Amino acid sequence: MVETMKVITCNLNGIRAAARKGFFDWMQAEDPDFVCMQETKAQMQHLPDECFYPKGYHHMFSNAEKKGYSGVGIYSKLKPDNVIFSMDLDWADNEGRFIEAVFGNLHIISIYFPSGSSGDERQALKYNFMEKFYENHASKANNSQKKYIICGDFNIVHKEIDIKNWRANQKNSGCLPKERAWLDSCQAKLGFVDAFREICTEPEQYTWWSNRGRAWQNNVGWRIDYQMLSANLSGTVDSAFIYKNERFSDHAPCLIKYINDVGSYVA
Repeated sequence: MVETMKVITCNLNGIRAAARKGFFDWMQAEDPDFVCMQETKAQMQHLPDECFYPKGYHHMFSNAEKKGYSGVGIYSKLKPDNVIFSMDLDWADNEGRFIEAVFGNLHIISIYFPSGSSGDERQALKYNFMEKFYENHASKANNSQKKYIICGDFNIVHKEIDIKNWRANQKNSGCLPKERAWLDSCQAKLGFVDAFREICTEPEQYTWWSNRGRAWQNNVGWRIDYQMLSANLSGTVDSAFIYKNERFSDHAPCLIKYINDVGSYVA
């Protein structure tokens, strides 16, 4: 029997709201090995309810200093060897946009890229975040020992297949040529692999829908949530799908199951 490992990533748009909508019941039924969350919007130390600390999982969170804003987290069946809460970018660390859990040579990252849709200032910070992320991983690209699964809301679509209204969004943050070219570089120069697209090539597979109009009902969406792999994990994706039977958020969870040596990390 081939060992497998299931990883879920999801922007919750508020962990409390997601809990009310059934996220944790669904999560426990899925029985994943790792869950990466973005936009928890909570000071987790102030949430005593047991549902936020599911049995059988270690939990780790990076909260924003600003209440009700941003925040990322990871649930893991395995106890991490180390947890890193900083990407060495002060403003982003203060917004709780990065957390990395280390399990031997396997690194699981939950990351929340800024949106630039509110104006030029935030778009500039988004580019700053992208540059720092690239810089941090450039030195790791040729490290054959460490294996990375980088889960998160990148707030960027990559190709035409990843967005419903391609032409209409060319001047909008999240679909700008410079942003998409940056993703090209992450793959071409850093060797990153888009786990979902390794095996799923169908169009209209989205992870986020605007709350305006009838975007969800008409599947007018964007695929901006990823599991990016280091090159040494290429070929380990067994299955991948986006869960849309229930709505826990304006984003949908992306579930990837991995095979081969990755599965050896499962408890």
